[in-house]
Amino acid sequence: MPDLQQQFGQIDIYLFDQLLRGNITRGMRVFDAGCGHGRNLVYLLKEGYEVYGADTDQRSIDAVRHLARSLAPALPAGNFRMEAVEAMSFSEAFTDLAISSAVLHFARDDDQFQAMLRGTWRVLKPGGLFFCRLASSIGIEGQLKHITNRRFVLPDGSERYLVDESLLAACTKDLGGELADPLKTTVVQNQRSMTTWVVRKN
Repeated sequence: MPDLQQQFGQIDIYLFDQLLRGNITRGMRVFDAGCGHGRNLVYLLKEGYEVYGADTDQRSIDAVRHLARSLAPALPAGNFRMEAVEAMSFSEAFTDLAISSAVLHFARDDDQFQAMLRGTWRVLKPGGLFFCRLASSIGIEGQLKHITNRRFVLPDGSERYLVDESLLAACTKDLGGELADPLKTTVVQNQRSMTTWVVRKN
């Protein structure tokens, strides 16, 4: 039996769900906005997907380039760039799948949240899939300490920009997309709430 962790790495379980359901298939171009060390890219690199990524941390870019060299040596190092997702140099509408995993909740305020969101949405082709996991207030409203705007201290002590269902619905409409899945929220007891937001670009 194959080692699943070796095959899939530390892939987000809800991104794995999209793979299992056939929403992510070979031949798709994949972009990871805020890719970190590439935890969501191991399987995709092994399976020959054309993968790109951006992150503001040079060490993360060095790590994901090293990962790509070991798993998909034909991929150019330039596919992975040290850039903020709100100001990326990648072409408009070039990718079939845009991943934003645990990134948007680091926005300072509404303006940066919208800039990060639209920067990621910009690179997605019409008909493409936007997969996002981010912290939310859903299900833990009474456990939050408000700071300012949409920034809160979570029960685990971290400070995040938090979305809710009404904001995600408004953003989906403003982007001209449609939900490819109902919103799914996981409440981690006395710690945080994480929402999965999957949108198809019309």
